[in-house]
Amino acid sequence: MKRKVGYTWQLRELMAQHRIFTATELVPLLRERGIDLSASQVHRMVSGTPERLSLQVLSALCDILYILSCTPADLVATTAENAGVRKTATGDLPTPPANVAKLRPRAARILPDA
Repeated sequence: MKRKVGYTWQLRELMAQHRIFTATELVPLLRERGIDLSASQVHRMVSGTPERLSLQVLSALCDILYILSCTPADLVATTAENAGVRKTATGDLPTPPANVAKLRPRAARILPDA
């Protein structure tokens, strides 16, 4: 059985709990911890869900939000569920065509110019 895994990025919610309401407020706090990101990079990290994130940035975010004991598990909430098996509309296996030979292309014949 295959498992489908996912995650939700909860930086914006944690920032709001710590009364940090804009990405620009986060930029100097990251710089104090040696993380030099532009305002647009920080905005994308706050407003969206990053696909890749360095451990240095993750550690700095946890340190900034440490006042309320923020851990990486608080920033990234994971989910996992069993992936369902795809079923056909009728619930049966699809039936193969009756005469497969009719579906095959015929070989081309090349005739000399007359």
